[in-house]
Amino acid sequence: MGAVRNDRAGSEFSRGSALRILLACWRVVILASCQRNAETAKPEAGFLFRDAALESGLRFHHVTGAAGQFYMPEIMGAGAALLDYDADGDLDVFLVQGAPLTDPASGSGNRMFRNEIVPAGQLRFTDVTGEAGLRYSGYGMGAATGDFDNDGNVDLLVTNFGPNVLYRNLGDGKFKDVTPESPGVRRPGYWSTGASFFDYDRDGWQDLIVLSYVDFSLQGNKKCTAPTGEPDYCTPVAYRPVAASLFHNQRGRFVDVTAKAGLNKALGPGLGVVAVEVNKDGWLDLFVANDTAANHLWINRKDGTFAEAGLDYGVAYAEAGQPKAGMGVAAGDYDNDGDEDLLVLNLMREGATLFRKSEGSFDDVSLASRVHTLSFSYTGFGVGWFDFDNDGWLDLFLAHGAVSRREELRGVPYPYAEKNLLLRHSASGRFEDVTGGAGDVMQLSEVSRGAAFGDIDNDGRVDILLTNNSGPARLLRNESKAGAWLSVKVSEPGARIGLFRSGQPALWRRSHTDASYLSASDPRVHFGLGKQPQIDKIVVEWADGSRQEEPGPAPQTRVLVERRRP
Repeated sequence: MGAVRNDRAGSEFSRGSALRILLACWRVVILASCQRNAETAKPEAGFLFRDAALESGLRFHHVTGAAGQFYMPEIMGAGAALLDYDADGDLDVFLVQGAPLTDPASGSGNRMFRNEIVPAGQLRFTDVTGEAGLRYSGYGMGAATGDFDNDGNVDLLVTNFGPNVLYRNLGDGKFKDVTPESPGVRRPGYWSTGASFFDYDRDGWQDLIVLSYVDFSLQGNKKCTAPTGEPDYCTPVAYRPVAASLFHNQRGRFVDVTAKAGLNKALGPGLGVVAVEVNKDGWLDLFVANDTAANHLWINRKDGTFAEAGLDYGVAYAEAGQPKAGMGVAAGDYDNDGDEDLLVLNLMREGATLFRKSEGSFDDVSLASRVHTLSFSYTGFGVGWFDFDNDGWLDLFLAHGAVSRREELRGVPYPYAEKNLLLRHSASGRFEDVTGGAGDVMQLSEVSRGAAFGDIDNDGRVDILLTNNSGPARLLRNESKAGAWLSVKVSEPGARIGLFRSGQPALWRRSHTDASYLSASDPRVHFGLGKQPQIDKIVVEWADGSRQEEPGPAPQTRVLVERRRP
């Protein structure tokens, strides 16, 4: 291993190190941000989130373009992304916008906001959409991030109802639309939804999966009604499901290999997707949440093909054996046993489904964990495992918003609002609802959709970027009383990081940006350390199966682990 050092320069590192440690607060943020945290954390509140969107300049209101026709795409969008597009050490914000469906080009377009906390020392966002080259108006659905050209810069895919857009990050604060170089990704005749950059063949280049929802067109719009007879949005069963599309990365250009890989053999109204390794062979598989149909688990055969095995692994259906309205997904080791578990959010009166990984398959523990009961009254979209109080156990945030009229909201202009949930997890394996004491923003009822997770203010506590359908974007700044922590950034995407402490089970987390709903999160891996912060070592399992071990860094630091080559 190279030298280990504290680096006050934030994102500027010496090239000789395999592992580098950053201070908990960056550059001039050391004084300004750390002092702010001490003044505003309000430890007596315990679990506290505060909406910091407007005060920090994050002004954005989602537009559905609804004109009384109840077109399905209007109620489904939209997502967001947290990404460090300018590589300055803080997370910037990309927000996906809707438009009039009959004329998407007339919309106001997506927005990129640059985070100024590095080097300004204060959380503030500046709209840089124009200078970043991201002025585009379509009917936006979601965002996915990755480094598909291996230049170290975060690239961006925007999925749409209609043509998608693929952007290459040029590394100078600007993006270039490179969709013409990978024309298959455009998919103009599809309703694209969730997407994930992941390396399925372990060749060092991130491939891409893009989900489709249903075969919907404005011309083929069907008239559906609520039980009361009032016009309402249709469910996906009114339309034909569509296969996902898989693209192989050929040194920065994508080629459609859907049929060759076998992903055309199972159709489904796909919304949420996450790359996850389920059979301990070191090759990434794919889990897809389908709305009103069986979920898909695509097992990687290690020869460029996949086999759908959701039923075999116990994740196609919930315990009752019937399909649910799968939307948002999350993968994470919630029980700290070394395996990634799966969570799927569903429709109101279905409850969320928690699949715990066991030997060779998954078990539905939704009832035993209380996740089903706590979420039963809501329709779930964005979701994430995150240790908001840094106690070493992954908690949950669930973003909710109905897709059909709620009867108790009769007479309200937009009768789809629901409350979000913050669920705290303990070693017992059960979850408790702590939403009521988690701040005013958690008490709002809105039509929430996308949720992205990351430490936006670099204070060691994971925050949430939340989008609302026909509503404002919100920045849920985590000001909870929290334990010690460690943040790990790896030089190559898709790596799995293990944290080892004496007398404690190892904590394993994967570096990824996918999952949730139509959104992309912070690739940095966050570990809560609780009251025992001493770290013996960290282990990195790279995407190609190789393994790298590093001495334990100090807590309350940010670590960069670079791939050590022979």
